[in-house]
Amino acid sequence: MGKATGPVFAAAMGLGVAAGAAGAAERFPTLAPDQMTPAQRKVAEAIVAGPRKSLGGPFNAWLRSPELADKLQQVGEHLRFHSSVPARLNEFAILITARAWDADYEWSAHYPLAIKAGLKPAIAADLARGRRPAGMAADETAVYDFVTELRRTHRVSDSTYAAAQSLLGDQGVVDLVALSGYYDLVSMTLNTAQVAAPADGPRLPPAAKGRAR
Repeated sequence: MGKATGPVFAAAMGLGVAAGAAGAAERFPTLAPDQMTPAQRKVAEAIVAGPRKSLGGPFNAWLRSPELADKLQQVGEHLRFHSSVPARLNEFAILITARAWDADYEWSAHYPLAIKAGLKPAIAADLARGRRPAGMAADETAVYDFVTELRRTHRVSDSTYAAAQSLLGDQGVVDLVALSGYYDLVSMTLNTAQVAAPADGPRLPPAAKGRAR
């Protein structure tokens, strides 16, 4: 993986700052390049040189533990860009996680990606309101039921597992579980760090009193 250095790295850092510009109450101040330790800078350069291009989202917080940040960004890159789960279903699962954790930044970042990948806006709109989406395709239903049941009950029934396994295969099921766990961690980080979504991006409505089932 190439490195972003000098003005290129500084410009990429600027993108990361802009992405969280609405977060005046963030608990981890944005690290400028000259404030980073050598270990932090090495990881930051790897992140901005990769497909994400910026240190928005959880990465600024994770840099406080640079070795962990490096491992997490590698896992995240695999799950985002190299998963065996098709992009539409991958992004749908991320949106389900964002809604479960009321992670506004995560929703704002992944809603456009989900729509671009082919998720219907009406499905995302139902999900945003805490409802079980109407009109899901069979593969979307299998993913929704799997990740929602796993998160709610901490188990997956035989029928729910069979539907996901028939759709995705063994590798896909493992990738889907890993995606859910990784974005749980992302959401936990965003909420702990109080990372705000951009003011002009898509936003989640307030959490519904009753969660979708």
